[in-house]
Amino acid sequence: MAGDWAVELHGVRKRYGRGRTAVHALRGIDLTLRHGSYTAVMGPSGSGKSTFLQCAAGLDRPTAGAVRLGGTEITGMKENKLTALRRTRIGFVFQAFNLLPSLTVEQNVVLPMRLAGHRPDRRRAAEVLARVGLADKARRRPGQLSGGQQQRVAIARALVTRPDVVFADEPTGALDTTTATEILALLRQSVDAQGATVVMVTHDPAAAAWADRVLFLADGEIIDHLDRDAGTHRLDGAPPARSHVDRIAARMTSLTTARPRRAAAPTEAAA
Repeated sequence: MAGDWAVELHGVRKRYGRGRTAVHALRGIDLTLRHGSYTAVMGPSGSGKSTFLQCAAGLDRPTAGAVRLGGTEITGMKENKLTALRRTRIGFVFQAFNLLPSLTVEQNVVLPMRLAGHRPDRRRAAEVLARVGLADKARRRPGQLSGGQQQRVAIARALVTRPDVVFADEPTGALDTTTATEILALLRQSVDAQGATVVMVTHDPAAAAWADRVLFLADGEIIDHLDRDAGTHRLDGAPPARSHVDRIAARMTSLTTARPRRAAAPTEAAA
């Protein structure tokens, strides 16, 4: 049923330029992701990962095909309506945190509410800050926090409006290994305990291993996938099994060297 899907891409293509110099960044993506799922997207440089995220999140428009978020068709949506939708129904977590240094932690968290024209809900802000372990940092400014703490603020900001989906673009790329593990555990917890939907682009097999499913892109196509073993699914925040990380790394190595094509990965509806 359509109501089951947080993210839907149907025949999504993205072309930059025309003629012989055209770059086909996406070549017909068909994908459906359930509410409350955690999906990682991996691929070699130039595979289309960033374009996939931008089109799926409504930051860029596909050349062809349709994108739906929470059952709402966004492909042909007018820019002002699309902007409003992004502010209320989509959360973003970026590698560079993208916090406003002049605002307090609390003010950064409620910023999506303000931009959407809604009265900031300080109780909700306190709730999500407590969930990410920053209940006592609400009055601090980003410059007074560590990198890991700033990314926790970014996660709180992404979750504050209870969005249909959170898109994370290399969320641990600027963090050390220990801090990265803490951030990935938070994203995992937001799915398991709070029912969030997370779509994460990453180059790191250790990060991708936290997801329920890893999708592999090459030449603008989803050519493979790897599901998390149900037996290793844990709710205690422990890192994924090393064997699962190794399987993902092996798939990526194979992808980079062989670049197989048209070995279509099933959508969740067909899996």
